[in-house]
Amino acid sequence: QVQLVESGGGLVQPGGSLRLSCEASGIIFSLYATGWYRQAPGKQRELVARMSPGGSTNYADSVKGRFTISRDNAKTTVYLQMNSLKPEDTAVYYCNVVGLRGTYWGQGIQVTVSS
Repeated sequence: QVQLVESGGGLVQPGGSLRLSCEASGIIFSLYATGWYRQAPGKQRELVARMSPGGSTNYADSVKGRFTISRDNAKTTVYLQMNSLKPEDTAVYYCNVVGLRGTYWGQGIQVTVSS
């Protein structure tokens, strides 16, 4: 059974930072691409960042230079470091993994950027 468990969300003021974590189980994590997506109220889910098994990354233009995706294969965990947060970053954030067995999603975690 594949499980993805996210943590680290919450309320932060504009300009602040948060680090999201997503721990995976039930897969050979090192063989999977990992990603973070977000969905704001009334909007479609969108890609934030993703990382291949080999470590190459790509980011949405809106977060380039502010967010960093990383992974620790030994801990089967993918991270999203979010700096210089803006109110428009407010959304539910989802992690996912993509591999030969399919695509799996976490349950989502709320990030709210507000003063």
